[in-house]
Amino acid sequence: MSRLDDVDLSARLSKKEGKEQLAAAQQRLVHLRLLLGGQIGSGELGPPLCVLFEGWDASGKGGAIKRLVDELDPRHVRVAQFAAPSYDEKRHHFLWRFWPVLPGWGGMAVLDRTWYGRVLVERVEGFATEEQWQRAYGEIVDLETTLAAEGTVLAKFWMHVSPEEQLRRFESRRDDPYRAWKLTDEDWRNREKREAYEVAVEEMLQRTDHEGGRWTVVPADDKRHARVAVVRTVCEAIETALAARGIDPDGLPG
Repeated sequence: MSRLDDVDLSARLSKKEGKEQLAAAQQRLVHLRLLLGGQIGSGELGPPLCVLFEGWDASGKGGAIKRLVDELDPRHVRVAQFAAPSYDEKRHHFLWRFWPVLPGWGGMAVLDRTWYGRVLVERVEGFATEEQWQRAYGEIVDLETTLAAEGTVLAKFWMHVSPEEQLRRFESRRDDPYRAWKLTDEDWRNREKREAYEVAVEEMLQRTDHEGGRWTVVPADDKRHARVAVVRTVCEAIETALAARGIDPDGLPG
């Protein structure tokens, strides 16, 4: 069984359960984020937190990111979105354009699409040579290992939806004049290549899951369940990192 095949996409939360569990997880995140930033507790800055999002088109990345940062002070978190590299960005190593948004100590950044584009869309669509994307696995792991060694907490999410649910969301977007802009011809073309993308995703998960940067595959057919899972997982990553540095995750405001 592949890692994607092992995901239970039947997980569901009722509207009431989703609202209550999300609110509790968000409140916990506010507390932990303030501890990281030194706004409460001893005042000591916690480690950098970098949250990476990848996933199928219409898998709910944007909605999950919104719920992740909704209750945080916008001065305490940076959300960066990455599309296809520009002409000037292509003149540099593919990792170059990501460095400016990476967080420092006490900081938090959320990346909507990431350096994993090299081994996903650039691989499948032929925008990178095989030598380039094969080499990229090691380059990515080296980067993340270096960041982790310096203290960065990495939370990496693959938002996973079934082809049936993806189609339902595509059609819903197509039929809504206020959301139709989110659906492009490229989305439909990518959907036709799902088998090739699944091969690329499986290899990405297998070759870039390491001690300093573990992947979390989120069952995202149910948006409420996915959003709670994301916020809780980020909370757990922060708690583990703070405890490892002798900082009480339940520390009261100082």
